[in-house]
Amino acid sequence: MTKEEKQLMKQDKKELEKKEEQTYSGRWYVPETDIFETDRELYLRVDMPGVDKENIKINLEKGVLQIEGSIHTDEYSDLEPVYTEYNVGHFNRRFQLSEQVDQEKISAEMHDGVLNLTLPKREEAQPRKIVVK
Repeated sequence: MTKEEKQLMKQDKKELEKKEEQTYSGRWYVPETDIFETDRELYLRVDMPGVDKENIKINLEKGVLQIEGSIHTDEYSDLEPVYTEYNVGHFNRRFQLSEQVDQEKISAEMHDGVLNLTLPKREEAQPRKIVVK
């Protein structure tokens, strides 16, 4: 894992700056993400509380993986919070993928507000043993 990838893991949850027009009203946040690496794969665990799997968009273009999750803000409009542990809003995050990732084999699953992405490494990027003859 590169130094830049490790720094991505240390980012605090913060509201995104409005650099491009969003299609949903409400606040946008950078979801907290854990990244794990094995010899064969990278795993991303993206926290998106309140997002249903039907409201997730994952796009891959020019080596950039973009994850977007939206919520129905009208569910919260009449509620007055007494105590909150996370901010209510939409989520957006981008990752620049290295050449080691096999982009054709990326998979995603959503369980209990956590998006799990598996990014397999290309076969030539995986470690192997070389037999001495």
